Amino acid sequence: MADIGPFVEISRIQSEINRLFDNLLELKTSGSEGTGEWLPSADVYETPEELVVKFEVPGVPLKDLTLTINGNNLILRGEKRRTETAKGAKYHSMERPFGKFKRVVHISSPVNTHKAKTELAEGVLKIAFPKVPDKRGEEVPITIKIAERP
Repeated sequence: MADIGPFVEISRIQSEINRLFDNLLELKTSGSEGTGEWLPSADVYETPEELVVKFEVPGVPLKDLTLTINGNNLILRGEKRRTETAKGAKYHSMERPFGKFKRVVHISSPVNTHKAKTELAEGVLKIAFPKVPDKRGEEVPITIKIAERP
């Protein structure tokens, strides 16, 4: 396995911790939405031109997915339905997760959410946001006016 460096590993661990907290919050607040049975895995990375989020959603058709953005949160909701029913079968193992889900990914880079490009292929949903210049931290001149005397 290639050496991935400490920062990539720290980012992976942070992402996994965020995912676990998202799952815990979902279990507490789900009500009728989401069973908390599973959460799609997500990758988030950026290039010089865009920020990309990829969700693993194998077996989930497009009609069962909704994608929204609220502030800096990208929210994927959906449902993976059990397709086959084996009458009279005695299962020895059932490891494939099914059910409703809600996955929230925080977007920390400034992006244009209105020009997002999406594609669903081979069980992976890819969302690419064009990056916009980050004006935070940049010096901005402010004109000082002399007060007028009455």
